[in-house]
Amino acid sequence: MAAPAGRQPAPGKLHGRRQGRPLRDGLRGLIERRLPALEVRLPERGRLNPASLFPAAPVAAAPVEAAPVEAPSAGAGRPIWLEIGFGGGEHLAWQAIRHPEAGLIGCEVFVNGIATLLRALEESGAGNVRIFREDARLLVEALPDACLDRVFLLFPDPWPKRRHAKRRFVAPATLDALARVLRPGGELRVASDDPTYQAWALAHLLRHPAFDWTARRADDWRRRPPDWPATRYEAKALDSGRKPVYLAFRRVPDSEYP
Repeated sequence: MAAPAGRQPAPGKLHGRRQGRPLRDGLRGLIERRLPALEVRLPERGRLNPASLFPAAPVAAAPVEAAPVEAPSAGAGRPIWLEIGFGGGEHLAWQAIRHPEAGLIGCEVFVNGIATLLRALEESGAGNVRIFREDARLLVEALPDACLDRVFLLFPDPWPKRRHAKRRFVAPATLDALARVLRPGGELRVASDDPTYQAWALAHLLRHPAFDWTARRADDWRRRPPDWPATRYEAKALDSGRKPVYLAFRRVPDSEYP
């Protein structure tokens, strides 16, 4: 799909193929039936308000004697989380089920992964997920400043060959873009099982003035936190002897760096 009018295509491809094995009829039907209502479409011009993609967050009932108040706008009060490249959607669905107060946007181009996520959402009844099925950089570009509370980048394609390094998602330009859309105090989580990518991501994040590494001990990044669910990909990595790292960075307030 071409970039919307008024927007430039994201430079260089960061993702691989769009589809693997042919989908079964049930999954194809699920995409046809469920995806249109959940798909994020970018405005031709201007910014996309991510809160407008979700219904208002539940609020406590007011006392009977209280004066009537205006109904909250769409998405009001919801923290907004973004997952870039959600793969099979296990992590995204897990977070959505356990955090109904949050609105979650997942970016993924791989249609098999989208279908798997839709199945998990249908089985769980979670209604707080929206899907962007193009390059995540286009979505980030369209978001307003300081609108996200969390960003997840879990086990991205490491592009291990040196000549492909420019395709790695963690890079100065993308970190600048994520710093713009994350709220001060917001969190960026990055996981990888590839040693080259681990070193690459950590070096770039430590150099960026907008991000502060929250780890204080080795176990803070060598062990998966309790609110960070295991996935099948992670299990395969461990079975193969690859040791993932789990990096968490805080978005530093603008006043704390030049």
